This record gives sequence, C-alpha cells and structure tokens, in this order.
Amino acid sequence: MTEGTQERSSPRINRCIELYESGEPLYYTGMSERLTYESGREMVGTFADFILVEFEHHGLDTRGLVDFMRGLRDAGPTPSGHLTPTVLCTLPVNGLSEEVVQANDWQIRHILAAGVHGLVLCHARTPEAVRAFVEAVRYPHARLGVGEGLGEGTRGMGGQGVAAEIWGLDPMDYIRKADPWPLNPEGELILGLKIEDRHGMHRAFEIAAVPGLFFSEWGPGDMGVSHGNPDWHDPPYGPEMDHARNTIQAACEAEGLAFLCSWADPNMDDDARIRHLLHNVGARIVSGGEEMARIGHQITGRPTP
Repeated sequence: MTEGTQERSSPRINRCIELYESGEPLYYTGMSERLTYESGREMVGTFADFILVEFEHHGLDTRGLVDFMRGLRDAGPTPSGHLTPTVLCTLPVNGLSEEVVQANDWQIRHILAAGVHGLVLCHARTPEAVRAFVEAVRYPHARLGVGEGLGEGTRGMGGQGVAAEIWGLDPMDYIRKADPWPLNPEGELILGLKIEDRHGMHRAFEIAAVPGLFFSEWGPGDMGVSHGNPDWHDPPYGPEMDHARNTIQAACEAEGLAFLCSWADPNMDDDARIRHLLHNVGARIVSGGEEMARIGHQITGRPTP
C-alpha cells in the first residue's frame, strides 16, 4: 500500500454501484454551496447515496472541489465503510454537439482529477456529443466498447495523483479503475445525462444507445422552457411534458439505463411521491430529500448501514 492510501472495508469505491447491483434505487442530494474542506467533513454522513455538485449554473471551482473531496476522505469512512460518499458533478459544457464537447473536454479532465466518482452532461442533444463525452472520460488503454460505438479514450496521464489519493489507491490502480461502469464491470465511474429539451428528446433512443452510460434524466424545468412554458417544472404536466418524460424513460429502459426523476406534486405527500416515482414513473434514481429516501428504504427493505 503506497503512502496516502487507506484500507477499505468494501470491495467497491463507488457505493452507488453496489446498491444498484443489489436492486436498490438511488437517492441523492445537491451541493451548490461553496466547496470547502469543512463542508466536505460535514457531509460525510449524508443520507444520500450520492452528492451531486452543481457546476452547470455555478462557478467551476475545481480547487474547492479538491478541498471538498479531501474533507470527505479525512472525515470518513462513511457508515457503510466506504472512504467517501459517491460524488458526481454536472458539467458546465452542454452536449449540443460533438465539437462543443471536444472543445471543452478540459472541464472533464480537471473535475475527474479531483477524485469524483462520476459526471453528468447536461442538454445532451446528439449521440455524437455523448460519444465525445464518454471518450473524454476514458484513458486510451481502456478498450471495452472501442470500435463498437466508441472511439479511443482521450483522457491523459498526469491528473491521477490527487484522484488516486481520494480513492485510496495506487495511481496505477486508479487508472485501471477510472472507467465507466457498467461498460467496464470493474470500473468505478458512473456517467449520466440530462436529455432536457425537445431537440434531445427527438433523438433520445440514439443518445441512450451510446456505450458507457449509467443513467439519464429528463430535466423538466428545461424541457418545459424548450416547449415554450417556463411554468412546467413541476406536475401536473401538460401532454407535451408527459410525452417527453415517457419518451426518455422508454429510451433508458430500452438500453438498460437508470431513469432519474423528481416529482414535486403539491397534491402528494412524500409517501405518495416516492411510491409514484418507483411504481408508476419507473424512476431508479430519485430526487426529493431525506424523508423520501427514508420512505423509499422502507419500501424496498434496505438495511441501514
């Protein structure tokens, strides 16, 4: 074991993979406040299965992100025995085209170098853009999927030191494990999308078929704006929104991706919302807060760590 690494009581670095493989839905919490070492220490005991750090609309603070990840690590392990909770980040770049993603792939390298466990590409509109996203995450030695919907990875050596430290690995072990799951069964990164406008919706099945993805959401706020109505963030929805959600959920189901959804219906309590999401909407990743997560755990019989 090299200097800076720690013993792990779990075979997985990314707990979300363990939970999902066991059939459990995932619950998350957002993080859009200032990223500091102290805020990382405070969040190590979060109820959530993953923390989603918001860079889509907030400043890209990779120095703060490193401090946050080190705070999580130093305050760990988590109650489940993992070094840190799973952390994902939304990217500032939108998935408008292959060229746009490739021109901004430095964002992917910088964020991954902080030791996070996954990324989310917003406004995914074309399969070419999504393919460029997956390729930018991967090192060139990773061959699963290459020639079968993906080109060679473009992530370079040099940014693995801090990330390996956060993961409790030797840098060479980090390079082997920093690959998208479930494309790579041994990978520890999870990649998601927001197919959140009418342009992406029309190509949802093509987009979802790109290898290397784990989940997608339908982004009701932006989807509503794209359909001309900024008030359609929350239900009840019009038929255009129901069609958009059902289309993206069906695309996810067709490709075995998890579907992420919220349901802030003011006419439902938390129990009704979580049951609706799990049993009617087909959500496998849920936004909604700690109480909904607690109820969801009871529904599926998830043991408490």
